[in-house]
Amino acid sequence: MIPGEIQVADGDLLLNEGRATLQVAVANTGDRPIQIGSHYHFFETNPALQFDRAATRGFRLDIPAGTAVRFEPGQTRTVTLVAYAGRRHVYGFRGDVMGPLDEIAQSDQGAQHEQGAQA
Repeated sequence: MIPGEIQVADGDLLLNEGRATLQVAVANTGDRPIQIGSHYHFFETNPALQFDRAATRGFRLDIPAGTAVRFEPGQTRTVTLVAYAGRRHVYGFRGDVMGPLDEIAQSDQGAQHEQGAQA
């Protein structure tokens, strides 16, 4: 082996195999581009993005780690989301969930966030 050399196995790697996925149409109603990273909790994205927020609770973009999707002002696009795995606890982001995804139907903050996005 040469120092720094990377040896990879033959074949393809299957990412997110067996996880629930969801396709959702998303519209940027704002006047600025919005970029969402690969592991951001989609439910908590910028309120200028219009989509079925309740359906996206516990999901993130189904794209490679470290990449992002950009929504230009006025643009509508369909994206594929994948369910979070593991313990399914979400902390940070916009602060709308702050805990386990499966034990809380929808936090008060999350409900307020959703209502604000529809206003």
